[in-house]
Amino acid sequence: MSSPRVVPLVDSILEEIGVEIVSGTIADGATFTLQSITDRFGVSRTVAREMMRSLEDLSLVEARPRVGITVLPATSWNVFSPRVVAWRLRCQQGAQLRSLTELRVAIEPIAAQHAALRATPGQRERLVELAGDLRRFGDSGLGDGEEFLRADIEFHSLLLESSGNEMFAALGDTVGEILIGRTDLGLQPGYPAREALDRHEALAAAIAGGQPTEAEEHARALVDEVRTALTPSALS
Repeated sequence: MSSPRVVPLVDSILEEIGVEIVSGTIADGATFTLQSITDRFGVSRTVAREMMRSLEDLSLVEARPRVGITVLPATSWNVFSPRVVAWRLRCQQGAQLRSLTELRVAIEPIAAQHAALRATPGQRERLVELAGDLRRFGDSGLGDGEEFLRADIEFHSLLLESSGNEMFAALGDTVGEILIGRTDLGLQPGYPAREALDRHEALAAAIAGGQPTEAEEHARALVDEVRTALTPSALS
């Protein structure tokens, strides 16, 4: 009988402990050891060590000789990591979604402006196609479904990539987690607002037509609509 693969074991334990740290169940400053992980989950030190390294990569913990593994404060976390974003959306929901949406407000309009100037022909064509898919799914009452979500993630990730700015492009997975979070929190309606669908199409058309001012305006209006929709009652 073959032994379990290390990677799935690491991911499973990482998910559980990561959520506990982000939620505060394991508090800032708390310490634990590799031995405590092996005892708790019944895994080898190799698995425990790989999990610890993954937490270190996310800046959630710091491991030091004779001290053990210390949980770091939230100010140290890699908050742009899609994994940390997903955990925070599970634990902090409204507050995290608001801060992520504010990030989109700051980044996407400028990315759209640059995309209108720098996008490749293939990228321009694909953005128009995706805006059309969003219209089709939204008008069919599928705005809260998997197909709409996939098209929306690809649209906004491609928008960032098309800017020609590698730092914007690197935020694609983070924006994807934002959109997933909106759907998981029940904030994405089956029939999206017609104005939002119009904005996606107008934004894609502006980028395709090489119109930077118009692209920025449509992107800004689109993310402003999302921010406005995040009322306290919607996030409670």
